[in-house]
Amino acid sequence: MSNIELLEKSAPVAPIRIAALDGCRELAHEVDKKLVKYRKELLTRKNIGTIPQGYYEKSFLVDCECPRFGTGEGKGYIKESVRGVDLFIMVDITNYSLTYTVCGHENHMSPDNHYQDLKRIISAATGKAHRINVVMPFLYEGRQHRRSKRESLDCALALKELSDMGVSNIITFDAHDPRVQNSIPLSGFDNFFPTYQFLKALVKNVPGFRFDNDHLMIISPDEGAMSRAVYFSNILGVDMGMFYKRRDYSTIVNGKNPIVAHEFLGDSVEGKDVIIIDDMISSGESMLDVARQIKARKANRVFICTTYGLFTDGLSKFDEYYKEGWLDKLITTNLNYRPPELLTKPYYIEANMSKYLASIMDIINHDVSVDKVRSSNDKIMGLMKKISKKQSV
Repeated sequence: MSNIELLEKSAPVAPIRIAALDGCRELAHEVDKKLVKYRKELLTRKNIGTIPQGYYEKSFLVDCECPRFGTGEGKGYIKESVRGVDLFIMVDITNYSLTYTVCGHENHMSPDNHYQDLKRIISAATGKAHRINVVMPFLYEGRQHRRSKRESLDCALALKELSDMGVSNIITFDAHDPRVQNSIPLSGFDNFFPTYQFLKALVKNVPGFRFDNDHLMIISPDEGAMSRAVYFSNILGVDMGMFYKRRDYSTIVNGKNPIVAHEFLGDSVEGKDVIIIDDMISSGESMLDVARQIKARKANRVFICTTYGLFTDGLSKFDEYYKEGWLDKLITTNLNYRPPELLTKPYYIEANMSKYLASIMDIINHDVSVDKVRSSNDKIMGLMKKISKKQSV
């Protein structure tokens, strides 16, 4: 049964509304446009005379903001009624481009600031909205998901806090470790992956891209990304390899043990296109080193696919590696803030997630199974058949 057939046979739990925090406005506007289009198409298919209240609107966006006082303190303000609605609050905790003033000094928004603003909007809606859902693509403190010594468990604490505040569902993408949801076993936690969108972006933007085992190989840059690489290689029917990080455990630099070398495990990549896949690029040093080593092993083209491009040390290294021929294309999603200069780079490709996210929100609003949108198997197989057919002509 297709997504649209599922929606035809069900009714929404309540009128859907989207409250986007400042750092997530651009993505929210794209999602809103797609959602309006979906609802219009569904009404045409259903051919019903009476439209349920709030089912179709010209826009589902709610006017809200988090203004600040001169001291830097803030408050959440929802400027219209949200009573009885199924509210989806969207937040991008990585958007550092926003600033606020503290006693005349300009501060950039940190993940902590965005998370606090999220709680302010939840607080403003609690007791009024029928249901509150949080769309947080990059999971707050997702990398601090486990305790290996005397450390804080920030991600688990944040999820527990959101659950206690009345949040019913948390929607995220490519969580660093989705097992952190064990901290809120009685709440909804949905983790989605952009696999299909990566492949679609590659097919559309890379001439001569082929899916077969003779021309393509998937590489995991470390042990943590193995599950992503295994899924990618299995669905495409191609080989995979893995790098593991050899670290110096006698030293700590910037809060972590420095990487001494990347060691490779896998078959030859000579003459093949290679996809290096991971959940995020932070500084990018580790990923770029893997790309350089892959090229040194005589790979044809190297494509880096990562859900989140954070670029904490800027883009100069990526420019250098592209110029040297060690990197061919870099694909990230539009789920988090990206510096404007990235969008102009000749090596950059965007995997647009707005359509997928709108579909997820629509499915959840109708309270039906998300398995259809969670799994991209059918879409990927369809894309592979389409490309194979074109290439065989």
